[in-house]
Amino acid sequence: MSDRASYELISVADVLLPIDPPQPRPAPRAAPVLAPRRLPAWGILFGPLVLVLVWEAASQTGLLSPRLLAAPSTAVTSGFAMLQAGTLQEHFLASAQRAWLGLGIGVAIGLVLALASGLTRLGEASIDGVVQVKRAIPTLALIPLAILWLGIGEVMKIALIATSVLVPVYINTHAALRGIDLRFVELARSVGLGRAEFLRRVALPGALPGFFTGLRLAVTACWTALVVLEQINTTEGIGYLMNRARDYGQTDVIVVGLAVYAVLGLASDMAVRALERRALSWRKALGA
Repeated sequence: MSDRASYELISVADVLLPIDPPQPRPAPRAAPVLAPRRLPAWGILFGPLVLVLVWEAASQTGLLSPRLLAAPSTAVTSGFAMLQAGTLQEHFLASAQRAWLGLGIGVAIGLVLALASGLTRLGEASIDGVVQVKRAIPTLALIPLAILWLGIGEVMKIALIATSVLVPVYINTHAALRGIDLRFVELARSVGLGRAEFLRRVALPGALPGFFTGLRLAVTACWTALVVLEQINTTEGIGYLMNRARDYGQTDVIVVGLAVYAVLGLASDMAVRALERRALSWRKALGA
């Protein structure tokens, strides 16, 4: 066999040799989905701390006159002096008593009205419209009538705080009740649950998320109403302290009063959020 024939056979043999099939490339791994981390309980303090630092810097550099607004450091000094004298504690207890009493009454009334309106047609027809009218009327607009009806004492202040509180509790709880899945209602009927059992096992658990949302708004409304009401014919309370400080141009005392309101509102909101996480531990949701 000639060299040329041998070369041709070798070439044909090379072509006919089995070729290894290409190996499939491994599929790229999908990037892990990173769920956003839940903000720790103290994370809500970040914004207020930044605001205080900017405020202090503006006061120390002279950009903010003490006649307009005292520096946070000055307010802290004045607050410690008032604590040592016992003045701040006395006015704080008076304000807290008004706020918590009005809050408790308003939350109870709002919850009862929401259950009556959300679970019965007659209740919705007779209650919902009245609450919506109250929602459209600011609490401050009711002060003249409240003074005529209840006088200018403590009863009037507590009543107005309660009316401010019941609206957000009612609206959010009512919305949660109306949003309960009908499948749960049908299941309750099929197993023969009575009214009391249906209320305890279906209605109240379904309304809890909305109730806590309304409670957080109610806490804010409580302290907001108190700020105004304590400046009407009072001789004790944080609002009275601020009103008297205004007459003497004591901006540091006014800042102390505002700080007390802010701390109370923030602490109340954090307490409600902690209670909500505990009561709704069964709910799995983003950021829960």
